[in-house]
Order: sequence, then C-alpha cells, then structure tokens
Amino acid sequence: MDSFTYNGLPTRVIFGVGTLAQLPEEVDRLGLRRVLILSTAQQSDQAAELGRLLGPRTGGVHAEAAMHTPVEVTELAVGRVVADGIDGLVSVGGGSSIGLGKAISLRTDLPHVTVPTTYAGSEMTPILGETSGGIKTTRRDARILPAVALYDVALTLTLPPGFSATSGMNAIAHAVEALYARDRNPIVSIMAEQCIAALVRALPGVVADPDDLAARFDALYGAWLGGTCLGSVGMALHHKLCHVLGGTFDLPHAETHTVLLPHAVAYNAVAAPGMAGKLAAILGGGGEAAEALQSFARRLGAPTALRDIGMPESGIDPAADLAVQSPYWNPRPVERDAVRTLLARAWAGEPPITP
Repeated sequence: MDSFTYNGLPTRVIFGVGTLAQLPEEVDRLGLRRVLILSTAQQSDQAAELGRLLGPRTGGVHAEAAMHTPVEVTELAVGRVVADGIDGLVSVGGGSSIGLGKAISLRTDLPHVTVPTTYAGSEMTPILGETSGGIKTTRRDARILPAVALYDVALTLTLPPGFSATSGMNAIAHAVEALYARDRNPIVSIMAEQCIAALVRALPGVVADPDDLAARFDALYGAWLGGTCLGSVGMALHHKLCHVLGGTFDLPHAETHTVLLPHAVAYNAVAAPGMAGKLAAILGGGGEAAEALQSFARRLGAPTALRDIGMPESGIDPAADLAVQSPYWNPRPVERDAVRTLLARAWAGEPPITP
C-alpha cells in the first residue's frame, strides 16, 4: 500500500431538497448582519428572492457577475462592499457568481455563503481564476474557499437541459483529472469515480426530463463530488487548456470543458492507463475512454467542436503557444506540436486521438 496525504476541505456543506430555507440560519450562525447578494444579470430575480428571504440581513443585490471573473468587475464590487458597510457575501448561481464572491472574499476576508444552481463545482474549491487583459490566471488560497455551500436540488430544476449537460460534463472533467493528479490519493479517487458514475447515470435523465427530481439529485450530488475533487488535488493539461481558451477567446466555460475533455483524455491515456480504464468501465460500451466520452456528449446533445462555441480557427496556434507557457503538471509531457494537434481536432469536432 502506498502512503498518501489527504487535506480535507473545511467548507460546511448542506445538501438536500428545500434547504434554501436554512439560508437565514446560516447567515446568522456566521454573525452576519449586512450581506451583499451576488449574481449575474440573468439571475437577478433569483438573487432578489434570496434578498426577500434574508429580510433585514440584506445589504442589497449586486447582479454584475461575469464569466471568467474579470478583475475590473471585481474592483467595482469591492467598492460597493466598502461603501455599503457589507460584512458578508451570498452568491447564487454558477461559476461566474461564485467566482465574484471568491474574488471579493480574497480581497476583503469577508465570509462567503454560496448557493450553487449549476454543476460547476467552484463552490468547493480554494481556487480562483481571474481574467485581466485577455489572460486568465489562477491562484489557490485558503481564504478563497467559501464558508458554506448550501445545495438545494430544487433550484436546479430550472437549469435548461442543454446547459445541464455541459455543466455536468464540466464536473466530470474535475473528477477525470483528479484520477491522474500528481497529488491524487485513495480518498479523492473514490470520490472521483463516484462523481463520474453519478453524472453518467443522471445526465441523460435530466436532459430527457428536466423535472426528474431523482436525476437532478444525482447530478447535483455528482457535481458536489467533482468540485471537492477539484479543490483537493491539482489539475493538469485539460484545465490549463480551458483556462487559456476561456480567458483568450471568452468562450463559454462549461461548453469549453465539454469539447476539450475527450481530447485531453486521449492525450493522457497512455501515461494514465488507470484513469482511462476506470473511465471506460463507467461509461460502458467496451470502447476507448476518450471516444466514449465524446459519444456521451453527443448523446446529451452537447457541442463537440470548438468552432461551434465561438473559437476562431486562427486562434489554434496562439492557444498552443500559451498552453506550453507555465504549464500545469501533467502525467505526459506537454509538447507544443502535440497540443496543437489536440486543439485542431477539437476545433473541427474530429474524434479524439493520441497526438
């Protein structure tokens, strides 16, 4: 048996159906008296509903969160926090809202309660990705981790089927890379396998019937596990590529993960046979893991080509150049020509191969 190190995450997790009713209690438990509610513009109505639920504890709604957490958006929000005497944060939504809460919390040390409504998993990580000047950078810091993650399955019922599929694929990506992370350990590996199995089981049902509460429960459970994996161990080439493409071309986050994941799995399959074998077994069908992942995405009606989500073909070479600058650790060496082949095939929506 190999030795290992495991660091547990201190976020308080509340999971179930109807748990949103516990939000005032959680805010009170943290001793907060004036919280700012964060969301995107699209979820401002949901943020306003949380404001009504919190009553006099609410210091206002800030519905300015944006994809990839632009630094200038964060600076405006911090200004409001200071001006309005805010003593805590509540974010509702997916990675954009949660990312803004994390960015503010890092700069102010204010406690952050998050109410996830997607399968992004950001709520369970001490990781912040921020964009400035078209470049996305990430950092890991204990202060970034939210104090409370309040999961209410009922809030995911309105998540459109298409976005449910790509958001779920995003969560699967967290678990896949955890299976071959440099600092992987048996505990995280168990969570990763359970994450993938839950989402593979749940997502077809969610897409077929968005009101299927049992499928939604499994999907959100899988997303929680995926986020925990992401927060517990380091990520590799797949996440590096997603950060490069998202920050440089402003591509939608979940869709980018969905398209790239099969190609990243193919790139690393030879160097991480344990990951590939486990993934193929969960997906079934007896084929290669990378091909099975792409087939699963197609079954969900999710995109499989970068060109279909807004990436220009002229961006392939610059993206390959950026990907090999300050690369994340990866089980296989990150080589520029091989990465360029990966990106070109992902751009065209071609089957994944080992470049």
